[in-house]
Amino acid sequence: MPATPLRQSRLVLAAAAALALLAGCGTVDNVSHGIANAITPYKVEVVQGNFVSKEQVDALQPGMSRDQVRGVLGTPLVTSLFHADRWDYVFTLKRQGVAPQQRRLTVYFNGDAMQKVEGDTMPSEAEFVATLDNRRKTGKIPALEATEAQLRAFDGKSGGAAPVPATAPDAAPGVNYPPLEPAAR
Repeated sequence: MPATPLRQSRLVLAAAAALALLAGCGTVDNVSHGIANAITPYKVEVVQGNFVSKEQVDALQPGMSRDQVRGVLGTPLVTSLFHADRWDYVFTLKRQGVAPQQRRLTVYFNGDAMQKVEGDTMPSEAEFVATLDNRRKTGKIPALEATEAQLRAFDGKSGGAAPVPATAPDAAPGVNYPPLEPAAR
């Protein structure tokens, strides 16, 4: 059966529509992928372990007892029955948009006395707090106080009337409240 011109044009239109649909799927997929990357769900900051500062590490001295070390560094995250002479302090911080931070510190004991400390270089408390500041810097901070010129301009807009000084409100006359506590017997 020979194809009529009307039937040929319908076949061409159907093929063009199918190709456009297939091409559009790739474009829609790319757009939806871009939107998914731009709009991300909130991810909770995960803080695990004991943060140990440089100041705490500097306070440790060889010969300190286990209780003294616990008083300076806190309870260790990892203690092992197989390594009773070793305490491990591990700190991990995972935040959205920032590379995870992980720091380790190991304290070695000889009996009850601290022998040595090994581990990562710890930040000072001020350095650590500075890394936690994730507020976006918005540029210039607005002045929170009005200048004399601004105050005069404001007074001029309000008709030049001087501000009324604040006074204590008058007590309502004739108000009698019941006692808060019952009378002593």
